[in-house]
Amino acid sequence: MLDALWNSATFATGLFQSDELVVLPEPARRYLQHALAPGARLASAVRLRMQGQIKLGRWLPFRAEQVIHAERGFIWAATVPLLGIPFIRGFDRFLDGSGEMRWKLLNRMPVMTASGPDVTRAASGRFDIECFWLPSLLVRPGIEWTATDADHAVATLALGHEPVTFEIGDNGRPHSVRMRRWGNPAGGPFELLDFGGLLESEATFDGYTIPNRVRAGWYFGTPRFESEGEFFRATIEAATFR
Repeated sequence: MLDALWNSATFATGLFQSDELVVLPEPARRYLQHALAPGARLASAVRLRMQGQIKLGRWLPFRAEQVIHAERGFIWAATVPLLGIPFIRGFDRFLDGSGEMRWKLLNRMPVMTASGPDVTRAASGRFDIECFWLPSLLVRPGIEWTATDADHAVATLALGHEPVTFEIGDNGRPHSVRMRRWGNPAGGPFELLDFGGLLESEATFDGYTIPNRVRAGWYFGTPRFESEGEFFRATIEAATFR
């Protein structure tokens, strides 16, 4: 699946020109000029290799690959090992307008299978908020940018989508990202909840400077984030843009 999505992305032909950002609010312009080097290829997809921890009752290590395709969505495929054995393996995806989760124990017994409108809406929110890993997506026509103050830029990727707010430092580096995302972290009815991540450091790959250490979860911006909402900690080991 990952290879098929990656291979469906067209190779970048256009080049980033910072003067095209002149119409954007200042914090958005500051961020994008930091994220994309002058003359960088305007990629249509990124392939990430990462490792980290995920909270499944308790914190467990994982290794994963992810492809984010600007026009089609994403696939995140991961393995959670236990005592050297691939204990849990599966994927989350938002692909061509449809969301799905499919996870198996020891690659045999299903432990999580979900799809339908609620999963699709939740996965669409994940695609929107993880756009910081493919910043060329954010300079495409149709992205609406506003600013709430000198340090916060707000991007709306498509009509009807929840806006994504970036906290931007003086040098253009993003420090956090947040949105109202559809979900049910406690297992009850789906609803719009505060979701976000701390972007703790960054690295440069192929002319793109992106967050390479991220902590993310529900109830972002409240004390509940630290105590119960955070469930994802990742470090990007490699990123390839196409």
